Amino acid sequence: MTKPTVNDCRIISLPKVTDPRGNLTFIESGQHVPFDIRRVFYLYDVPTEESRGAHAHRTLHQFLVCLSGSFDVRVDDGECQATFHLNRPWKGLHVPPMIWGAEINFDPGSVCLVLASDKYDERDYIRDYESYVAAVAGKR
Repeated sequence: MTKPTVNDCRIISLPKVTDPRGNLTFIESGQHVPFDIRRVFYLYDVPTEESRGAHAHRTLHQFLVCLSGSFDVRVDDGECQATFHLNRPWKGLHVPPMIWGAEINFDPGSVCLVLASDKYDERDYIRDYESYVAAVAGKR
């Protein structure tokens, strides 16, 4: 099995129902994201100079949506890096397993919604970058 690369990280447009009373976007598990949703969490009140994430998951898929404000997601596959700017609540970023990711450059008041393919499991995390690079080196 080959390891995903930053090219496998992609922005996905979600349904947007436009209405004069206000817009609506919805997400259905397995329909709009390429996995079944098992956990939902969100980040908020992140100081502008701080970052979140800075880890990889062994098997977990994530889908990040900026509900308010904006922030960047820096992804890294051990060889290449890319940065995605999220600032629309109808667009999200799919981050597959074994991609190092960090959320950075938060605007004040930003809210990041994260949909995950599984429940929280600390054993799924790789939190040390050097350990991550060593892990992916054997999968190429």
